Amino acid sequence: MTSQTTGPALPAATGLIELQIGGMTCASCAARIEKKLNKLDGVSATVNYATEKARVQFPPQLSPADLIATVEQTGYTAHVPQPPSPTPATAPDAEEDNLRRLRQRLWVSVALAVPVVVLAMVPTWQFTNWQWLSAILAAPVVVYGGWPFHKAAWTNLRHGAATMDTLISVGTLAAFAWSMYALFLGDAGQPGMTHPFTFTIERGSGTDNIYLEVAAAVTAAILAGRFFEARAKRRAGAALRALLELGAKDVAVLRNGREERIPTDQLAVGDRFVVRPGEKIATDGVVDEGASAVDQSMLTGESVPVEVGPGDVVVGATVNAGGRLIVRATRIGADTQLAQMAKLVEDAQNGKAQVQRLADRVSGVFVPVVIVLALGTLGFWLGTGEPAGAAFTAAVAVLIIACPCALGLATPTALLVGTGRGAQLGILIKGPEVLESTRRIDTVVLDKTGTVTTGRMALTGLVTDDGVEEAEALRIAGALEHASEHPIAKAIAAAAIDRVGQLPAVTDFTNLEGLGVSGIVDQRAVLVGRPRLLTDHGHELPATLAQAIDAAQAAGKTAVVAGWDGVVRAVLIVADEVKPTSREAIAQLRALGLTPVLLTGDNETVARTVAADVGITAHAPGGEGAGQVIAEVLPADKVEVIKRLQADGKVVAMVGDGVNDAAALAQADLGLAMGTGTDAAIEASDLTLVRGDLRVAADAIRLSRRTLGTIKGNLFWAFAYNIAALPLAAAGLLNPMIAGAVMAFSSVFVVSNSLRLRTFQPHASQG
Repeated sequence: MTSQTTGPALPAATGLIELQIGGMTCASCAARIEKKLNKLDGVSATVNYATEKARVQFPPQLSPADLIATVEQTGYTAHVPQPPSPTPATAPDAEEDNLRRLRQRLWVSVALAVPVVVLAMVPTWQFTNWQWLSAILAAPVVVYGGWPFHKAAWTNLRHGAATMDTLISVGTLAAFAWSMYALFLGDAGQPGMTHPFTFTIERGSGTDNIYLEVAAAVTAAILAGRFFEARAKRRAGAALRALLELGAKDVAVLRNGREERIPTDQLAVGDRFVVRPGEKIATDGVVDEGASAVDQSMLTGESVPVEVGPGDVVVGATVNAGGRLIVRATRIGADTQLAQMAKLVEDAQNGKAQVQRLADRVSGVFVPVVIVLALGTLGFWLGTGEPAGAAFTAAVAVLIIACPCALGLATPTALLVGTGRGAQLGILIKGPEVLESTRRIDTVVLDKTGTVTTGRMALTGLVTDDGVEEAEALRIAGALEHASEHPIAKAIAAAAIDRVGQLPAVTDFTNLEGLGVSGIVDQRAVLVGRPRLLTDHGHELPATLAQAIDAAQAAGKTAVVAGWDGVVRAVLIVADEVKPTSREAIAQLRALGLTPVLLTGDNETVARTVAADVGITAHAPGGEGAGQVIAEVLPADKVEVIKRLQADGKVVAMVGDGVNDAAALAQADLGLAMGTGTDAAIEASDLTLVRGDLRVAADAIRLSRRTLGTIKGNLFWAFAYNIAALPLAAAGLLNPMIAGAVMAFSSVFVVSNSLRLRTFQPHASQG
């Protein structure tokens, strides 16, 4: 199947394909597939276990069918994934079905395994023929509960490989098979048989002992670990679905002079459709008629809505915040900016560096060594003339003591406690692979809108002409703006109601598209809007107010003027407010050794002002360098900024909240999404901060680092007891009962060590 290319150089890879991989059970499976694909001439492949996809570059002499055949020869399935659709119903259903089956298998196993373990460990409860009840209860656990491990072990055996599944399968089946032998052919099946729980080290025939509790407990424990892992993995594709679901579901198309409501996916290029105030724009297009303000913050991060009119380009899934628009569709389906952003997220997720857990990395050596050691132990004792029962008992003890029960609990228990504590503090950690990056990150990239700032327009200043009361100016301007749907108008009206209370009635209200509003308030003709609107209507602009306008614009804020009786009476300054806790949060991130970078789609002036307010551009105490400010970037540019920082050797964390951040969150080594943001950003991230408090980002990194340290400590002790006890088991000095007890102790230690994470205290609560 591989091409036999000769010559000094291999042909350059010309094709790029993504394959959906099925049948992987651990990260070592992904490594095997990757190794097999990379053996093909001219092929460069990376396999991502978390997303279950392979990204393969291949030369022209190979076809996708060749790549798929190679994966299948390795013992797994592969196919070209279907392109994402706006209604991706089948994939989530299939994933949920797989998770449901695993959950069912787990709960059945736990329910049956608990009484088996209790009966074996408490001799006073061992009634007549209790061993036969244990056998009846343990059999479904080993066969039904352990079926995924047995199936994976058989697949690996057929292809000459061994993973942790192999060790789990062999160990549990050996313990179960020996128990059946002891029950039916040995002395263990006799009525009145008891199973003393002792720590004696002695050689014996072993035919009067059963180890059903070992087989059942190991199966149930490892299943629990797999379930928690699968639940975290299921979210890997959710970012893409969340992005695609942001678009409008239906649209009012103009046909033969009439409006007709149709599903968005039936739109064609050139169709004209209506967008009313508050509606999402169905697809990318050009405005044919009407004028309005369009909220593009979910795409660009720009907090101020953009004024659009005939001839202006609008983007699908953005929101019409003002007047009625008629838009002509220019791009549909996969060509839209939303679909392209979804592709960015998918590419970034699949391009992540593969994270292999310690347990899986060593399994390639540890598992074969244990199996060889068990066979060697059996052969040695048979060769020295020991009874077959004693020899088999020693071999089973080797397998049982090596069974990775504590190893399987090391990651999920620490993760369970760590994520549980995190959830109490408003921090959601998605999986063990997330934690690896937290210790290494040295740079934190912060989105501005909704992360460092509130993401909402608010009245931040009010300057009035001589002789005009601030309350009076705000009352009149607020009354007029209260009749408008524009986001800036809503900010002014909200401030007026908050400070003044009841607002006067408005008559003859007129919306002057793209400029402002006019109307009669308290029998005065009032204009509120852009400075140009009032000067065009002959209003005099006092010098002090002109200076206030210039100062506001220089600071990147929006200046709205109000006037009556032919004179501009007040300047209302509107801006996206900085969160009160952001400055403290930047200091905490610096204390963790991170360099802050402000990244935004907003303009340079606004970005610099915000950065100065929160201390990003100032040098940190202790001599650390100043942070950076990168402004006026599009969604795709945000990904490029992250890639550029990574290319410079930085390990990057990204904190964001908007759809425009989703791809960058996925690309970053560690993505943190503000839970007050969009679903797409949350799903693309590794950590979700439920509260809108940026200080929680520092707590999230601290908690993640501590959880990772706990996992590594658990893994160390899980391996340490294996390594220490294996020689005793091989020497025949450790019967399987003691092996099971030692294994249980190691599991208790792992769980107890993990529970210490419950004492984690956040800094954010102190603020």
